[in-house]
Amino acid sequence: MTLTNTPAERIEQLIRRQQSFFATGATRPVAWRKRQLDAFRKGLEKWEKPLCDALWEDLHKSYEEAFMTEIGLVYGEIADACRHVARWASKRRKPTPLTVLPSSSYIVREPLGCTLIVSPWNYPVQLLLNPLVGAIGAGCTAILKPSPYVPHVSLVLEQMIADTFPEEYVAVVQGDRTVNTLLFNRRFDFLFFTGSPALAKVAMAAQAQFLTPMVLELGGKSPCIVDKDADLKIAARRIAWGKSLNAGQTCIAPDYLFLHEEIKDAFVEAFREELSALYPDGTEHARHYVHMVRDKAFERVTNYLKDGTILCGGRCDAQARWIEPTLLGNVSPDAPVMQEEIFGPVFPVLTFRDIEEVQRFVGNREKPLAFYYFGKSRQAWELIGRTTSGGACINDTIMHIANAKIPFGGVGNSGMGSYHSERSFLAFSHERSVVQSPTWIDLRFRYMPYRLFPLVKKMLK
Repeated sequence: MTLTNTPAERIEQLIRRQQSFFATGATRPVAWRKRQLDAFRKGLEKWEKPLCDALWEDLHKSYEEAFMTEIGLVYGEIADACRHVARWASKRRKPTPLTVLPSSSYIVREPLGCTLIVSPWNYPVQLLLNPLVGAIGAGCTAILKPSPYVPHVSLVLEQMIADTFPEEYVAVVQGDRTVNTLLFNRRFDFLFFTGSPALAKVAMAAQAQFLTPMVLELGGKSPCIVDKDADLKIAARRIAWGKSLNAGQTCIAPDYLFLHEEIKDAFVEAFREELSALYPDGTEHARHYVHMVRDKAFERVTNYLKDGTILCGGRCDAQARWIEPTLLGNVSPDAPVMQEEIFGPVFPVLTFRDIEEVQRFVGNREKPLAFYYFGKSRQAWELIGRTTSGGACINDTIMHIANAKIPFGGVGNSGMGSYHSERSFLAFSHERSVVQSPTWIDLRFRYMPYRLFPLVKKMLK
């Protein structure tokens, strides 16, 4: 199945209609936003099964995994926004210094306007609709651009949005990178982009002409360190799960393993055992194991198998686009598998003797989106304090994305800005400072020729 590119004229029309609709002020009242969030929830309930069927069609993603990693997270974001949007949007009074009295100071959170949300293919429902919750909560309009690499999902998303919202408020456009280029060269009030650093640079360069604010959710090579004092059984189970989830096609998947050399062999055996426990009949025909999204991705990831020695796994099937979770030993830090984000179930293994080696290795590379450490808490916090990443887990993988009360986002090459819960609302909002001054009194100290300057100077110091 191939999606048809939305014509340029149609895209221009949608942008103009959304700009005009936003200018009417219809999206600003909190009551309107809450009604739209409620309609969003009902629309998601109505289209839940078609979305899950499409996720199976495009990615071989089971209903359980589709709900836990995609749809369930969107339900949670909608419920959170419905509960708190009135408070998030309220005018906030702030303290006023003596030099500004008797005025009053406020922060008004106002919607940025007509926004663009561009999502990738790996979590095509969650990564398109979660930002939309923030856009609706903040009072914006939104053009949504899903990925062409999951055509069944993208088509159902288009049908769902058209069935739920008027297109002058929220609309979907479809197509390949030529449509991306067209969108990136149009003026928007805000851009929310999830994808690769390479495409993010294209979007950022194009939007620079408009000085568009944006959130970029990217990726990178997220390290996973297992120290000699780690609980190997728990570490192996949680790492095997984190790497197998979505067949490693996750922006925060552990990308490479850093094992203390004293426990390397024991960890490899534990990993093999825990993977067998997750998939007793193997992953080839497992209902809960996702396949690679397309042939090009399959070829790219299987080429990494040449970069080392297979310690476990290694089997694959091109026709089914299935790759067995694989540990790869004897890997050079300069090999291709260690230069690019893998985005698949191949797991290169490096070893270390001194934790300083880990710090130097991670610190000399691009800042990752996630950082995972298995071992004692004290050592974990020391290492976190000497490195940087978008997020981190101690003795776990992936789970930091599951808590909407903490921000999710990257740093440096792995992204810019953050979202989830109130952070999503703030991403699509402008915090406007307002000072309200009375007219019943007009203090003269601020006016020329500054006769009270010595007093003002004392107040300011």
